[in-house]
Amino acid sequence: MVPYVDAEPRFLMTPTRWLLTALSFAATIGVSLYMIAGWSQQGASLALPARAHLLALLAVAVEVLARSLKIRWSAQAAGIRLPFGTAVRTCLGGDFGAAITPARSGAEPARFFILSESGLASASVLVILYAELFLEVFSLAAVVLGVAIVFRHAGAVVLTLVGLVGSYAAVVLGIGAAALFLSRRNASGPPPRWARRLRLHAGRWRTVQRALRKLRLTIDSVEHVNAKPAIAAFLASVVHVGIRLTVLPALVLTSVAAPLAPLALWPLGFLYGAAVVPVPGGGGAVEMAFQAALGGAIPVALFAAALVWWRFYTFYIYILLGAVAAGSTVMRAVRRTEDYEAEVESGDAVAEAA
Repeated sequence: MVPYVDAEPRFLMTPTRWLLTALSFAATIGVSLYMIAGWSQQGASLALPARAHLLALLAVAVEVLARSLKIRWSAQAAGIRLPFGTAVRTCLGGDFGAAITPARSGAEPARFFILSESGLASASVLVILYAELFLEVFSLAAVVLGVAIVFRHAGAVVLTLVGLVGSYAAVVLGIGAAALFLSRRNASGPPPRWARRLRLHAGRWRTVQRALRKLRLTIDSVEHVNAKPAIAAFLASVVHVGIRLTVLPALVLTSVAAPLAPLALWPLGFLYGAAVVPVPGGGGAVEMAFQAALGGAIPVALFAAALVWWRFYTFYIYILLGAVAAGSTVMRAVRRTEDYEAEVESGDAVAEAA
């Protein structure tokens, strides 16, 4: 939750992690191909009508627009001017960083780097990112509450979604609370005993302390939030979460009749549940969950197409858009972080030797 050092994002892609990323994507694609082969024996096809693709593309466009407006209005709520183009690059660059790192750990550092390169001070960037993150949690809760009322008879799928989203929100809020606690107690001085046990020696602990001091300034600035853009940002966040409910129904219901509740609700759980899978791209876990949950809800002839195209419009297309919008910036962030990490490691080694 506090992975930042001045303008340097703190996520490290070593050769081992690059290999893990490649293997995870290979596993994801392999699982998809295996499922396609299995369903194709039953007469399945990957073809969908043009209107299905148009609706899915429209959902992607609305989602990116809403997310970009959310981050722009979050900045405006704190009195920070953020151009719309920079907001779009920040969102898409974060998607690209998330896709190539375990458990989406590169998303926020990539966004941090893009915003910092736009000329914003580190403290301002943190204000924007923390506001955006917590708006995500509360808008997600609002959407889940809404669908729980609308689909109150859906049974297990609603309960599962509430559990997944509740766990995600608890983790985010718990990390935020821990960071806030540390920012009030450990923003200066030598590393405490528990930090040394976690191998947070001098160099790394100074990194954490700088981030904690910035976090304290960020939280103090909440008192001066402008209400109107904050409300607008929340509503945009609700739209960006809610629009994700529409992608799979758009792909399936344009061809055949199928129950709406599982088509709308399960994918939202998959998307947020994938955030805790400790491999880039999910390593095939999302595809297997998709088959287990929706194998009986989607007609056999349409299942392979629904899986492949839903995954494309909710994951792969964001990698492509992110690479185009800010791929070079994100990769530069990775390289600069590797250099910084090497410096910290060497400094810690010298300190331990002394």
